[in-house]
Amino acid sequence: MLFVAEDMGYAFSKLELESGDDSSIEETGGSAWLDRKLDSSDHDIAQLTKLQSGPHENLSRVLPGRRQYPVSTTKMLAGREANLSGRGRFSSGDCRHVLSKYLPVNGPWVVDQMSTRAYVSQFSADGSLFVAAFQGSQIRIYDVDGGWKVQKNILARSLRWTITDTSLSPDQRYLVYASMSPIIHIVNAGSETRESLANITEIHDGLDFSSPDDGGYSFGIFSLKFSTDGREVVAGGSNGNIYVYDLEAKKLSLRISAHMSDVNSVCFADESGHLIYSGSDDNFCKVWDRRCFTAKGKPAGILVGHLEGITFVDSRGDGRYLISNGKDQAIKLWDVRKMSSNAAYYRGYRDYEWDYRWMDYPLHARKLQHPYDQSVATYKGHSVLRTLIRCYFSPEYSTGQKYIYTGSHDSCIYIYDLVSGAQVAKLQYHRSTVRDCSWHPNYPILVSVLGRRSANGNSLERRWCNRLQTTADLKGDVSMILYVRMYDDITSNPHTMYP
Repeated sequence: MLFVAEDMGYAFSKLELESGDDSSIEETGGSAWLDRKLDSSDHDIAQLTKLQSGPHENLSRVLPGRRQYPVSTTKMLAGREANLSGRGRFSSGDCRHVLSKYLPVNGPWVVDQMSTRAYVSQFSADGSLFVAAFQGSQIRIYDVDGGWKVQKNILARSLRWTITDTSLSPDQRYLVYASMSPIIHIVNAGSETRESLANITEIHDGLDFSSPDDGGYSFGIFSLKFSTDGREVVAGGSNGNIYVYDLEAKKLSLRISAHMSDVNSVCFADESGHLIYSGSDDNFCKVWDRRCFTAKGKPAGILVGHLEGITFVDSRGDGRYLISNGKDQAIKLWDVRKMSSNAAYYRGYRDYEWDYRWMDYPLHARKLQHPYDQSVATYKGHSVLRTLIRCYFSPEYSTGQKYIYTGSHDSCIYIYDLVSGAQVAKLQYHRSTVRDCSWHPNYPILVSVLGRRSANGNSLERRWCNRLQTTADLKGDVSMILYVRMYDDITSNPHTMYP
């Protein structure tokens, strides 16, 4: 539930509602569920979140016998004026505390509409570009700072079914895209050519991930990511393998027989590139250390707790924490220091037949828990059905990664508080499954993509602000809508808040 001050054009989450008196403030919103408390001092993630996004202790100190309330922006400014911190300015934690109150809940604005389903929604690392990929062979790169104009329109090569994933290099010069094929393609995203037609106007080099060991079996790539230095690409395949491709050597540098089923998601754990996280339909997240694992593909550790397959994993970037979205309708937070060396299969709960692609999740299964669950926390409330729905940590720069956000089959976007587990926002502007969404690294802007079948196959272009009702004249003809939600009053230049 949100409290919205419409006359000022902003919205706070219920948890962050500022109060000038001692009136009661509820601590949760919506139907989110957290299976264990994280706000005690023995949980490192709670302390890290407090350090990254909490106000100075002189501003948040509570007198004995008094209830603790969120520190208001007014109090923060007054404290800075009085130099209570002793610095004479806001710290990065102070700035994040203020900025994290402003959630991207207003709008939405339509950025673009296409005739086929959208599968990927990604901001570049600096937020200047946005990438969207569609089932109909198209990838579009938008110039965010230039009014969301299409900077590059890419027509993919050798497409099988859909574009499953894309990744933009850290320097934003190259983009790789994958399909249900063992060959991914790399495109020069920084060239001046606006229309990039594969091998017609531009070369789309193919990077072959297959090997003689595959025995001629064709597989697809579900997930891929550039390394921080841009020299490697990690990928997960439908054959249960993880691959690392060396772009300078132009060959595979690593192939791991990693899982017993599809590898739906992979990512590097931190900037070093030594650790890799993976999530699979075999219900496990695994941690791979490239410095020490053997040729047999033994993982550094296994994270047990999901009851169904994993659709996505996202790293906090510190080599310690990650989150995973599961078909058991839950996001789990993991600490790799608690991983085990053996996989603990648990099939005793499976007294039903279920397929997430066309069936609802059984009601009684929602109450089941893995007896060997190693996760730090579990977040529930959203729906993971029909497609590989993605979840992420919120940006470090503006929020200190204090939130988790995810798409959902129920046409909503959910934002959870990492520590309390509370549902701080539920964005309800869509009419079909939200597969992917992306939060701008610096601004309170969130972009979501969704897909639904078109009545007449037309591709429409329209933009609007503030009210979704202005789309009534579309009459269900749109297949994909790219939405933007933003907080009006702070998007002019949030950097001015920083010292």
